[in-house]
Amino acid sequence: MAKGGSTYIMSNSNRSVLYIGVTSELITRVLEHKSRKGSKFTKKYNCTDLVYYETYSTIDEAIVREKQLKNWHKDWKWNIIKKLNPELIDLSESIGIDLKYDL
Repeated sequence: MAKGGSTYIMSNSNRSVLYIGVTSELITRVLEHKSRKGSKFTKKYNCTDLVYYETYSTIDEAIVREKQLKNWHKDWKWNIIKKLNPELIDLSESIGIDLKYDL
């Protein structure tokens, strides 16, 4: 049985940096970024806010989408983020992370 996956975008509090990633465990991965145990890039640029995500039935589909998004122009990335998340809020709570207790 194929395991699902997610493509996601993290940003810093100023919304000046974007990080695109892929994972089979979105909640776990976002918590890693928030606790600064994520990638070196997200740690360096303080990308702790989940601003966008998509879920797929297989990890392979998520990987294809991640590669596609990474090749997009920055403006295109911001447009897709703002379509789902016009206020650019941290979406962590919408995926089940309780910011008061999970960090």
